[in-house]
Order: sequence, then C-alpha cells, then structure tokens
Amino acid sequence: MRYWILMLVLCAAAAPARLQSDEHPDWTTPIAPFRIADNLYYVGSRDLASYLIVTPAGDILVNSNLESSPALIRKSVEQLGFHFSDIYILLISHAHFDHDAGSAAIKRMTGAQYMVMDSDVPVVESGGAKDFFYPNDHYPPAKVDRVLHDGDKVELGGAVLVAHKTPGHTRGCTTWSMRTTQQGKPVNVVIVGSWNVNPGFRLVSRAGKPASYPGIADDYRKTFAVLKDLPCDIFLGAHGQYFDMLAKLERANAGAGESVWIDPEGYRKAVAGKEREFEAEFQRQERGGT
Repeated sequence: MRYWILMLVLCAAAAPARLQSDEHPDWTTPIAPFRIADNLYYVGSRDLASYLIVTPAGDILVNSNLESSPALIRKSVEQLGFHFSDIYILLISHAHFDHDAGSAAIKRMTGAQYMVMDSDVPVVESGGAKDFFYPNDHYPPAKVDRVLHDGDKVELGGAVLVAHKTPGHTRGCTTWSMRTTQQGKPVNVVIVGSWNVNPGFRLVSRAGKPASYPGIADDYRKTFAVLKDLPCDIFLGAHGQYFDMLAKLERANAGAGESVWIDPEGYRKAVAGKEREFEAEFQRQERGGT
C-alpha cells in the first residue's frame, strides 16, 4: 500500500502543469465575441484572451490558447462574420500552454505564418520541453515561420503591431502595441504579455538554489520599464483578468459601448501594482524566503 501511495504522489508531482487548466473554468468557458476598436475584436474565452485584427489583406490572430481552444476561436471569428481561413498571421503573448498550445492546429487549419519572439522560439518548437520552469508541460510543437526581435513590426493590410520584448514570465514574453481607431478616433492599444511572477519562480540565486534562469530579476525590471514607457489608451492583456475585462464588458453591454476599453489610468495603476508585487517578492526571496 505504501508503494502505491508513493507512486500516486510521484505521478501527481510529475503531471503536466496544463492539467491545472481544470482549475480555471473561465479558460474554456465561451463568451460572445465583441468589438474593441474599429478593426480589433475579442475572440477568446471568459479569461484566455485571443484578439483578431481585421485588415483588407487578411487577418492577424494574437494567441492560440489551449489545445482545445481553436474550435472556440474559430466559432467566435465566424460569429462575427469573418472567415477563419483569412487569418494570415498568428502571434502569441508568450510560450506557455495556455497561450500557445493551439498554435499547431491553427497553423494547420489556416496556413497562417507563425511569428514568435526570439527567446520563446525554442520553447514553442519543442512543444514546451525547453521551458525554463515547466519542461513537462507538453503540447503540440509548432514550426516558427518568422523569428521576431525586440521592436520588430508585424504589418498586414495597413495594420502595424510592434513586438516589445517584456521578459521574465518567459524569456521571450511579448507585449504588443498598435495604433488603430475607435469610432474613427486614433487610439494606442497595448496587449500586455505577462507581468506575473509565478509560484516557484526563483528571482534570487542562493547556494544550491540558483535563480530560475540567469538574469530573471533584471528581465522583470526591464519589462516594467518598457510597460511604463508605452503610450496606452486601450488596455488589454493575455488574460481578461489583467484588464478587468468581464466588469468592463458588463458596462459596455449596459449601454456604455466601446468607450469602456479606453482606460489609460487603469493601465498605469495595473503596471505600478504588478511592479510593487514583483519587488516585494524579490525582497522576500533576498531575505531568505523560499
């Protein structure tokens, strides 16, 4: 009996982190797609964000999400009246299974060109096996068609997205910015890749316990410097909870309309709050906290 109990414990410890998606029902719960700005639409679930940028030359999709997500995303795209096959470019916020596990399927379904930040390419192409913290978090690998670098532009049909390398959460975590219009007025959009220090991430090296990767703390500080410098009118992110999506959507549906997505002050407060959380965790670890 002790043997079987031990085996169960070891198997649970080795289980892929993606099984934890069962603990997040909002990751797979559908939500009616909606427009955010004149050519920018939300096509994700209640929390895992996917964005569709529509152009006359084809469309851009940001985030493929879970292995099970492509069907949900396709339904949302078609519900809006667009064609899934018109997705010519696929981007991600970062190489974690909840944002990129569906990429191989979407590439196969649409023929989209997959473009990924340089430091996340090995993780994407290994199906998660080369992740610095979640090497057992496997999903279908996907070939990258264009390797992106900090500051690169992705352009299609007049739409221009800028890839800002905001590392820490992953080595190649990417925040996307773009200029578009909302009801004909120019707006700056920011889609935050991630700013979270996940449980177990080691920011400080100590004897026998190195940092999760060399320079991770400096990377987080670079990320916050980049985020604070970005002009932002429409504040979005890789998870709906980053930008209080459900509460804003409720107000939009109650009559406030698309204006609810204009939230520069909310963006500044969120960045500052997450930076404080990071520094508090860094100080805790530096004092010897595990």
